[in-house]
Amino acid sequence: MSRYYDFFCPVKLLAGEQALEQLASELASLGARRPLLLTDKGVNATGLATLLANVLAEGDLPVAAIWDEIPADSSTAVVERIAKRYRELACDSLVALGGGSVIDTAKAVNILASMGGEHLLDYSGAGCLTHALKPLAVVPTTAGTGSEVTLVAVIKDEASGRKVPFTSPFLLPQLAVLDPRLTQGLPLNITAATAMDAMTHAIEAFLGTAKNPVSDALALMAVEKIANALPQILTDPQNKQLRLQLAEGSTLAGMAFSNSMVGLVHALGHSLGARCHLPHGLCMNLFLPTVLDYNRPEVDNELARLLLPLVGADRFAATPAHQRAEATITAIRTLRDTLWQAVKLPRTLNEAGVSDRSLLGEIRDLAINDGAMLFNRKDADREQLLTLLERAWA
Repeated sequence: MSRYYDFFCPVKLLAGEQALEQLASELASLGARRPLLLTDKGVNATGLATLLANVLAEGDLPVAAIWDEIPADSSTAVVERIAKRYRELACDSLVALGGGSVIDTAKAVNILASMGGEHLLDYSGAGCLTHALKPLAVVPTTAGTGSEVTLVAVIKDEASGRKVPFTSPFLLPQLAVLDPRLTQGLPLNITAATAMDAMTHAIEAFLGTAKNPVSDALALMAVEKIANALPQILTDPQNKQLRLQLAEGSTLAGMAFSNSMVGLVHALGHSLGARCHLPHGLCMNLFLPTVLDYNRPEVDNELARLLLPLVGADRFAATPAHQRAEATITAIRTLRDTLWQAVKLPRTLNEAGVSDRSLLGEIRDLAINDGAMLFNRKDADREQLLTLLERAWA
């Protein structure tokens, strides 16, 4: 463990049932006068983009345009087209309404809008962003990625097909809006998958090599909020308080893991998602308890502490201290069983439709080179990774 840590998260949060109505004045205070609103066609079709545009207009901050041509897997070409339109419309700020792809796209557009140039890849690599970017407000419509409080954007390079990470404190949005009205219409299967993504962010932040007291506090609160709200929302999906708890949990987890990183669950999940084109939250749900069981010898005390926010004070107190780490893993498995029964969120590779076992070696080879491996408390070699994948099969 490091003898030094830092923690950084300058994003201003606007949270609650009237949070959206505060955005215009907050964005205007940053000098915004002509924002470009970015979203995707799915969100736009629900009417949320029009709602947001109307709210901004009522706050004397009309949007220059709504751009909804952002795919689920955004690319450099998409970013460069939007940046060109941003300049043509003489915009001075950005508002991102959507999930991780929309938010990452907005961050990348902001690079070109603020730094100049036409080619996004000119700004890949360390130290390429040298000053603050244009005002950016993020309005998430899912509760899972935590992208509203992270300093990373991942964009696909269409020429090579590889995903290129852009990392800089300057990529952090100035504002993030957590309004439960914006996630009430999210289908329950996506709600469950994104919530398990956030749960994994929090747990891996709490267990990793770069953990610190500040990220620990945020991670524990994130676990508590998600563990409390997720089972209830399956039967009460319109409940605004439960929706807000999930949004808060996702953001708290994002603040935690962006400072203390993630681990082996993400290394495997990134690799499975890339090879088999499966949603990220599904991959997190699939690998989480298997990896926790593998890591247990190195993180037994921390696993025991996670039981309290997962199951509450009464069950924690009733569980003997030496059984709490195992009880934590059992609680995660029980939650996954609940999600499988309710929305068929896969718990195994087999349930996820990965029928070709020969793919496991390819997934292993991708995972061993994933940067998240560096922050896992227990090392894993090629043979151990393959064993973990076999355990996750069925």
